[in-house]
Amino acid sequence: MPEEDNQAAARAKAFFDKARKVAETKNFDYAIDMYLQGLQYAPDALTEGHLPLAELALHRQGSGSKKPSMMERVKRLRGKTPLEQMLNAEYLFTKDPDHLPYAEAMLKAAVAGGYNKTAGWIANLIFQNANASRNPSAQTYILLKEAYSSLGQFDKAIAAIQRAARLRPDDGALADEFKNLSAELTMARGKYDSEGDFRKSIKDRESQEKLQAQAAVIKTEDYRVKAVGDARKKIAQNPNLPANIFELADALSGLETDQAENDAISLLENTYTARNDFSFKRRAGLLRIQQLKRKLREAKAALSANPNDAQAKTALEQLTAQFNSTELEHYGLCVENYPTDLGAKYEYALRLCRNKQYNEAIPLFQESQKDPRRKIAAMNKIGYCFSMKGWLADAIDVYAQAIESHETKNDAIGKELRYNLARAYEQKGDADKALDIYRKIAQSDFAYKDVSQRVDKLRSEQTKPDSE
Repeated sequence: MPEEDNQAAARAKAFFDKARKVAETKNFDYAIDMYLQGLQYAPDALTEGHLPLAELALHRQGSGSKKPSMMERVKRLRGKTPLEQMLNAEYLFTKDPDHLPYAEAMLKAAVAGGYNKTAGWIANLIFQNANASRNPSAQTYILLKEAYSSLGQFDKAIAAIQRAARLRPDDGALADEFKNLSAELTMARGKYDSEGDFRKSIKDRESQEKLQAQAAVIKTEDYRVKAVGDARKKIAQNPNLPANIFELADALSGLETDQAENDAISLLENTYTARNDFSFKRRAGLLRIQQLKRKLREAKAALSANPNDAQAKTALEQLTAQFNSTELEHYGLCVENYPTDLGAKYEYALRLCRNKQYNEAIPLFQESQKDPRRKIAAMNKIGYCFSMKGWLADAIDVYAQAIESHETKNDAIGKELRYNLARAYEQKGDADKALDIYRKIAQSDFAYKDVSQRVDKLRSEQTKPDSE
């Protein structure tokens, strides 16, 4: 190793050592700065830098520390070099580990800078979080596809493009990309280019075509099983590192079998019991919810295949009830343990609302408004809760305020707010105001929900003779 590299490694180690000592004193923000200083000298130091920093982020979040300020976001969401961009994004992600776009920015910069270990790790983390998300983004999976492809990890790239294709089933470009990546994977496995001539490696055209056709089935299973094996090796080397425990749990969950998922949940629950660190129980709760979602999909498919099967219908009803109670309990615990987490409060309020516990949900939605990302959605839900309680005048006030605050009037949330306002007016008996709002929605989106039917209904009632 050149002398210059030796000096950089020594400086990085000094910062990492100091960061660990500072973290033990719970001075999280100073420790973050020390880790990032070290990563400037060793950008691809995964075990010594990025992983302990990610662990630190979870402890910091659990302590109720603040997310990055507006000034920090403005300052950090840029950089002149890939290294500066990566570390700026990592700074923001460390202070708000639930905000996936920060991780995505970090991934883009790591790929651009050629920091392959870091890129592979953060890509896996994004993949796991996207899979567990209630509303995953196809664009996130496309980003992952590009990152994995640049790293030569074509099996993972295919797994990512498959997820994107599920979200955009009519996107022909994604289907073509899937075929291209399958070919890339086949070539990588067959080592077609090892002799510099593609044709030399084709000994049996029929078997090669079969291999390519089967690649879509084999790839994800191979990747998932390998991920579990790799995670077990890491945990054998360092069983006390939280990042290793989380990685094994996520890898087991990725197998999508009852036994593997239960093993993952038990691993996290046992670690929580031993360490009294809620971050483990929180992840266990998310995996349990993910498991129930999978079972619900299977139960719905079974009932759809045989609608008259009473046993399938009962199974679906029981699973739905279990899913609702599990989510309610999980997010209640999150609010209890992370009392400053506005995201947890919003998610808990949604479940309370779903269970018709409106009095309990309203204060949480009101607190959630402090988060600009959830302000309008929270106001919409407050209006809904007031409507369900029969507080129609209050619901109307809240919906009107939300519409006034929402910048884009004709997007999905804008139309939903106006529709809900019209419903509240209709329930209150003010048919003229309800009809006026319904009409304006229909003028821009005639097929929106049941707007056209409501317009017809209210108009027909207006034209009825008074004697009726």
